[in-house]
Amino acid sequence: MADQYDYIIIGAGSAGCVLANRLSEDPAARVCLLEAGPADLNPLIQIPAGFMYLLKNPSLNWLYDAEGSWGTKGRAVAVPRGRVLGGSSAINGLVFNRGQPTDFDVWAQLGNSGWSYADVLAYFMRLETRVGAGDDAFRGRSGEHEVHDLAWRHPLCDAFIRACLDHGIPLNEDYNGRAQEGVSYVQRSARQRRRISAARAFLHPVRHRPNLHVITKAHVTRILIEDRTATGVVYRRGGRLGIDIKLTAGREVLISGGVINSPHLLQLSGIGDAGMLARAGVNCQHHLPGVGANLRDHFAPRLTARAKDITSINERSRGWPLIKEIGKYVLGGDSILSLGPTNVYCFWHSDEKVRNHDLQMTFAPASYREGVQSQLDEEPGFTVAAWQQRPESRGWVRLKSDDPFDKPEINPNYLDDELDRQIVVKAIRLARRMMHAPALAPYFDHEVYPGVECGQTDDELLDIARERGTSSYHLMGTCKMGPASDRLAVVDSELRVHGLAGLRVIDASIMPTMLSANLNAGALMIGEKGADLVRGRSLPAAGL
Repeated sequence: MADQYDYIIIGAGSAGCVLANRLSEDPAARVCLLEAGPADLNPLIQIPAGFMYLLKNPSLNWLYDAEGSWGTKGRAVAVPRGRVLGGSSAINGLVFNRGQPTDFDVWAQLGNSGWSYADVLAYFMRLETRVGAGDDAFRGRSGEHEVHDLAWRHPLCDAFIRACLDHGIPLNEDYNGRAQEGVSYVQRSARQRRRISAARAFLHPVRHRPNLHVITKAHVTRILIEDRTATGVVYRRGGRLGIDIKLTAGREVLISGGVINSPHLLQLSGIGDAGMLARAGVNCQHHLPGVGANLRDHFAPRLTARAKDITSINERSRGWPLIKEIGKYVLGGDSILSLGPTNVYCFWHSDEKVRNHDLQMTFAPASYREGVQSQLDEEPGFTVAAWQQRPESRGWVRLKSDDPFDKPEINPNYLDDELDRQIVVKAIRLARRMMHAPALAPYFDHEVYPGVECGQTDDELLDIARERGTSSYHLMGTCKMGPASDRLAVVDSELRVHGLAGLRVIDASIMPTMLSANLNAGALMIGEKGADLVRGRSLPAAGL
């Protein structure tokens, strides 16, 4: 195809794959999708348990690190991002979680017309096929993206659910339906033994369209701006020493690079805070101080226990038992290779008087070494993690130089806000209470981390969070959606970059506040709604 297109989409992640599908439905529209990484041919992408290796794979992962801060006791924290067709949906933990209705109503209240829960529900429903329990007033049954319940069961998971029920937390078979609060086995983006990434659901079925051109290993280095209008992009093949290729866009350039790469590309193109750009040696094309600001993430301390009188995932993950698990997986049986990092999800609250389910708690019948999800202990164990659903601490993504191959500075500024510090302490207390609950007592040997001798006072628990807390890989917000009166807003409610024409950002970076959720489902929805905004149409709001 020629080097001129109607739409150029930068990034084949969750939102980008949906955009490519929807925009190329119009045979008259020429669509180009650019992805910095390779095609999604690695077989570990399809195997759910492959996430443990994909989180550290340099060929499929940007391998970003968040810089140390007070909240991490100066520790750098890994924040992996997918660098492959499908983006982070190809390497994540497969959890499908929309968030709660009030999350989106807050977006609308902040001045973002068309983004209330009633407005976005239709887009969630259009993209999914819910397989399993669910009210059809809230769940889709005919979309490209299948959402399944985890069919695998384990006595430790069942015991944790009983512990939650004994604590007064209700069973909720569909936390993506009418209400989120409760506990259940996880809903996920997987069909039996295979991951369903955004590329598999939305891109591969339409790759044959003659008006859709997908280019992999294409690192976009800048957006071309003329007369305050985006006219195209420059990308490079072959790394830092490769060749530059120019593409022009007749209608729009759509940035879907993700929470780190989208603001970084804008900054490299001279769009951002003028002072920061000058310090990095970049000529300012458009002063927009919110670019890269408002970064937030779920900060998760993970508590671990040694198990007894039961086999956990730990023992099955090495030696002869692992060979048996591989055999079961190949033959279609229940196998740990079919599992992601989390098996049970629970949504609850930190304050019985408020009851706004501001905590998310997860359980796995495996213990992770030092709380890192890519490293299993050798002895039997289980893990309980809990984090604040809607953190207030805000950090940033900032370019360090004008070299597009230099990684940007990433700092989520964990636990900077006092409310976050209060709630993380309550989260640890709740996780510990569940770990020591009578329902788990038959399998509970002892607390490994932090250990019963540690963390009795609030200050000690806060110190535990700072010492061991890690990213939940739910970064968002760096190209914030909001009205022009909001100093940190980067895009308006139609996802157009303020002050420029022909340029939109369509991915999780536009989220103004954090969802009470893992963010892949939200990113898919943003791709769905964003495609309609580009095409000048919208679905009617749901009648709730």
